[in-house]
Amino acid sequence: MLLLVLAACSGPATETPPPAAPPALEEPEDHDASELPPTARRDLIEEMAADKATPRSTADGQGTARLVSGEPGQAGWPGRWQLEFTAGPEGVAEGGAVYLQTGPFWGWSTPQTQEPDLVGYTEVSTAAEGVLLRPETVGQGLLAVHIEGRALAPGETLTLDYGAGPMGAVADRYAESASPFWIAVDGDGDGVRKVIAQSPTVAVVAGPAARLSALLPSTAVSGTPIPLTIAALDATGSAGTDLEGPVQIEVIEGSAELEPATLGPGGRTHTTVTPTADGILRLRLTAPGGLSAETNPTMVGTDQARILWGDLHGHSAISDGTGTPADYFGYARDIAALDVIALTDHDRWGLQPLVETPALWEEIQTQTRAFHEPGRFVTLLGYEWTSWIHGHRHVLFFGDEGTVCDSTSPDCAHPEQLWSSLRGQDALTLTHHQAGGPVATNWDIPPDPVLEPLAEVTSVHGNSEARDAPRFIYDPVAGTTLRDALDRGYRLGFVGSGDSHDGHPGLAHLASGSGGVAAILAEEPTRAAVLEALRARRAYATSGPRMVLRTSLAGHRMGSEVPVQDDPALVVLIVGTAPVSHIDIIVDGEVLGRHDCELATLCRLDATLPTPEAGGYAYVRAVQADEGTAWSSPFFFVAPLEETPKTP
Repeated sequence: MLLLVLAACSGPATETPPPAAPPALEEPEDHDASELPPTARRDLIEEMAADKATPRSTADGQGTARLVSGEPGQAGWPGRWQLEFTAGPEGVAEGGAVYLQTGPFWGWSTPQTQEPDLVGYTEVSTAAEGVLLRPETVGQGLLAVHIEGRALAPGETLTLDYGAGPMGAVADRYAESASPFWIAVDGDGDGVRKVIAQSPTVAVVAGPAARLSALLPSTAVSGTPIPLTIAALDATGSAGTDLEGPVQIEVIEGSAELEPATLGPGGRTHTTVTPTADGILRLRLTAPGGLSAETNPTMVGTDQARILWGDLHGHSAISDGTGTPADYFGYARDIAALDVIALTDHDRWGLQPLVETPALWEEIQTQTRAFHEPGRFVTLLGYEWTSWIHGHRHVLFFGDEGTVCDSTSPDCAHPEQLWSSLRGQDALTLTHHQAGGPVATNWDIPPDPVLEPLAEVTSVHGNSEARDAPRFIYDPVAGTTLRDALDRGYRLGFVGSGDSHDGHPGLAHLASGSGGVAAILAEEPTRAAVLEALRARRAYATSGPRMVLRTSLAGHRMGSEVPVQDDPALVVLIVGTAPVSHIDIIVDGEVLGRHDCELATLCRLDATLPTPEAGGYAYVRAVQADEGTAWSSPFFFVAPLEETPKTP
């Protein structure tokens, strides 16, 4: 069953697991399974195909539920919540069942009825005379309450007291405003269930303040104020802690005029800083209780190409993440201080998939429009095309509206069909976790040169560039790295994004170790400027830290097509958030050289590359001592007679 598969596919309840691999839906019925590429997840395709073939009853998914009692939970801490289910117009047949599915991914206790003294103990009861309840834990986070004796008639109720024992039930480890208690109903007793239309929710609040976040823009002009975003976060990066009070700010590199700052409600505040000299600016902040942080570096000067920080890929509780769309966008803007953000929930994943639940897609569109502030904060409408055959791609629209193309439908199951649905629109697609993880990318299908000029090289799943980079992706598949794709002649720029499922876009690396953000070289935060920069591959990736990376090859910017010439000059400047270990130069699939940065936070490299051949490529990778990594978009060598306009 769908819900049981969902629970089985979730990861172990560790403190910082990689996001669980969501289950696949079926391959279109007219597809020959023998022709599936080696990247395909056959197990999930077959399992979900069987689920689709199972007939549904009109009684499934009927009824309503409400939260009777229970305070907001604290992330990762025990609580108690009482839920009441009311049977719908067809009731629940004898032999049918009502299901409680707690969030299966991020730490909610599995409800159980056998051990009163253990966590997750749940009592079930009903006032309906003659109805017998037989509860059974049937999967991770999943409790079935079988109806026996007689049917549960329309309007009759049953109660689920979740966390009724002395240990309570542990809440989601990440804060969110509306965490669902999913209620599903098998109304006719055939073993098939469906989620009711509106499941009850409960707020989960942040835990105690455990870390301080302080973020500056990466570029500035001397004498012009810039924003400083400060937040006291809990151990997993959730905002909304109760830490308040004045914050001490000192300049540790550069020169600046400082404004006072005080953490207010929710442990957050914003202030301004005015750089007073060209160069690098860094600050150190100390909050009440001794929490401290250093800002990311800011490059001050009139000749600095502007860097917009973006996270182009992440999930909410609409699919397999946490939080509402409003939670997601608010964190990106007010905590992570991003310039560009996209929410990309799955087309065909979640207990209420986007392609079957128009109200959810409308909510994403509504919140994307509501948070968009051209000139300050750019929101992009998006979703994830979740193909378990050819690999996952997130789709980005640069307008207010877009249509979800169902990756399991016969008319949208192939990347070419996806691209055909997008042609003529201001839209992009990006592959992610290409080299393994939940599913690898089928590189036998060339990326569309207009719609797919970039790829996500790093996320919470790890890096897909190459095995010789830090934190290589789990479950790797041979021949599917991004370096393999470049070796095929594909011209792909590099961005990072979180693929966050914890509600922390822009800061996904805090809880997961690995993460990703996109550095977009655009002069203004508007959708048009961001689209132009991404199409020109004028971007670079980091695994989360906001490192400043500048590169040029023979006078061309990263992502450019460079005419073949003798001994082209490469210039690299990296300004790290931590001491920088080294810079690698990668040319045509090989690490051509490594430059030792001697653990300085600023490292410059001037090198001459061997005379390249047309069709080749080169890029750089900078690695900090803490394994924070930045990748430039590649330069692509072309024959001298090709038209190769430089990016202005």
